[in-house]
Order: sequence, then structure tokens, then C-alpha cells
Amino acid sequence: MKFLKVIAFTHKQIDLKQLGCLVLNEATLDQKLGFIKHKYDISELFYLATCNRVEFVFTAEQELDKKFVKCFLNSLHNDTLSKLQLDIMVADCCVYQNEAALNYLMRVASSLESLVVGEKEILSQVRKAYEACRVKKLTGDYLRLIMERVVKTAKEVYTYTNIAKNPISVVSLAYRKLRDLKMPANSRILIIGAGETNINIAQYLKKHKYSNFSVFNRTLSKAQHLANQLGGNAYNLESLKTFGLGFDVIITCTAATEPILTPEIYTALLNNETNQKVIVDLALPNDTAPEVLLQNKVNFIEVSDLQDIAEKNKQERFQELINGESIIEKNLKEFRPVLKQRRIEIAMKEVPVKIKEIKNKALHTVFANDIHTMDDNSRLVLEKVMTYVEKKYISIPMLMAKEILVNND
Repeated sequence: MKFLKVIAFTHKQIDLKQLGCLVLNEATLDQKLGFIKHKYDISELFYLATCNRVEFVFTAEQELDKKFVKCFLNSLHNDTLSKLQLDIMVADCCVYQNEAALNYLMRVASSLESLVVGEKEILSQVRKAYEACRVKKLTGDYLRLIMERVVKTAKEVYTYTNIAKNPISVVSLAYRKLRDLKMPANSRILIIGAGETNINIAQYLKKHKYSNFSVFNRTLSKAQHLANQLGGNAYNLESLKTFGLGFDVIITCTAATEPILTPEIYTALLNNETNQKVIVDLALPNDTAPEVLLQNKVNFIEVSDLQDIAEKNKQERFQELINGESIIEKNLKEFRPVLKQRRIEIAMKEVPVKIKEIKNKALHTVFANDIHTMDDNSRLVLEKVMTYVEKKYISIPMLMAKEILVNND
């Protein structure tokens, strides 16, 4: 696992409100990732951001230390983080290298590092984050192998332990908080964002007989897709400014790096109503501007409110954490020879090319005059012999390398 690196900022070390400062703007994401990939001579990279973590997974030769992390972070956020914020983030981040980095990735995908241990959403989030960067050609063969093993391990943890039995998640905890407020089934619910988190919480609400939904999203087609599932209406995000039907509950979770619910938009949405409203904000950073909460009567539910419940859940699943760690250790051990074998394959991929070059040089240069004196049938037999030898020579080094690898392990 040489050269594998992870820089992790999570709920375990950093306040969730501060963590939101590290989320990269989608509009400039490709540009920034491409920039740091080039600047730090990073061969492969992917970026993960959820409601309780921001992480960078990459391959590079340089050692990870706080100085490197500070430069790395400053390159991404030199226009948004103050010096004090930067120093705090660097001091509180976690860095992992080589096999420890793979161990950590397996723990993350298996939900052992989650705010809510046992929630399966994280595996999907990790896969989607990797796939998004793979499509943009930010990753290569090495991270492909790593991710295949990470996904395999996580699936085994979920299958062969009870860590996800009677599962709870950030979404289900948020729903419980909302349920405790005893909102009537005919409550007017505005859903801002049509991503996985909002889809999941909307399904909870529909299951419990809520039916009055209005869905807002930057891409109208995605809003329409979710609205169709809920029997609601779809709007683009700009329609928040003019929506005049009022609301009782707002559920919001977008990838925006600036507040969606500004005081102006919130006032317009109120439509002169004065009763207390509910906002469930599961975004990182929050979609709700602080002024909205200061100026209005709001029951506000955010991810940080769920940490006490999540900690209790972790204690209840302690034995399953141990079982999950055993599966991770088994996969780490199994993966070492797999990775070595792949390195040998890559290192030896030039062997067939070199052998073909030797064959062609022998036939057309070194022994060209001698071959020219042969009859057609003799030349044909010679060609067959050379082709046969070529194929055998190509396979021998690979078989020997694999045998050495197996014997060493």
C-alpha cells in the first residue's frame, strides 16, 4: 500500500459547523482537484464530502505531515479560510499513510468511523465520490484496486456482522427528531435538494402518511423525479424566491457552500405566517443562514443535534465493531499479495513489447541475409518457431515472478 494517503477531517475531531468550511464548491471542484493534483505531483486522487466528513484520498511519494497538510489545504481554500481557521483545521485533521490508509478507508466504508455506526449510506457515498473522480480521470489503476477491495470488505462487514441490524442513520435520527415534534400528517413540507439524503428522509415521511410535498432543486428534472415518487410538485431552486403557498416544515440538504435559506428567501417563504416552523438542515455546511434562526421562531434540527443519540448507538454495537475489525484485518492480509502481483504485472507489461522487438530485429536485421537465402517453406517454419518461442518467453518471466511472490508470502 506504499504511497496511499488519506487526509481526513471528521466529526470526531472538528465541530460540524467548522467542517462545512472545507466543502469544495461544485462549480470549481474539477479545477481545484486538478490544480492540487498537478501542484503536488499526485498521480491519483478522489474527494469525499458527507454531512460529517471531508476527506482526500490520493497517491503520492511525499510523506504526510502537518506542514504538507497546511500547504495542501491552503491551496484549496486560500480565499475562504482565515489563518486561524487554517491552523485549527490542520491541527485537528487526521492523516493516514500506506496500509494504515487502506485500513481507515475500509473502516469508513464499513461505517465503523461513521457518526451513526451501522448506517449503510456511507458505502454508497464513498463509491459515488470515487466514481465521480474516476469519470474525470483523476484516478487510475491503483485506486481502482484499492476501491474494489474497500467495497468488498464493507459488503462483508454488513453481511457477516450485525452492525447494520435494525439500522439507524443520520436520516432516521433526523426523522425521529421531527416525529417528536408531532407534526400533523397534512403539514406542508418543502424539500430543498433532491440528493440521496433528502430522497431517504422523504421516503420516511411518505411511509408515515405525510403527503403534502414541494420539491426544489437546481436541476428541475431531478426535482420532478423525486416529486413524482412523493405525489408532490417540483420547482427549480430559483422558485424559492416566489413560492407563495407557505410551509410548516423545510427539509434541506444541498451541496451549496453558501446558505440557500437566506433571511430574504425565508421571509418570502413565510408568506406573512407567524407560527413556529421547523427546519431540518442536514447539509454541510448548513443551508440555513444563522440570521434566519436569530430572527424567527424555528425548531431547528441539524446533524450536530444527533451526536448524543449516535454515541449511544455506537456503545450498543461495540461487539459488532470488533467483529467488523476482524473482517477488515482479514481483507488487509489477503490484499497484500494481490497488490504485489498487480505491481509485477504493471512492471512487466513491457516484456511482450521487448520480446517482439528482439524477434523482429533477428528476422529483419541480424539474420535477414541468411533468411533471404531460404526457400518459402523454410522461412514459414522459422516464423512459426520464432512465434512459438516468443509466446513462451513472454509467459516465463510472469510465471516465475508469481511463483516467487507466492513463496515469499
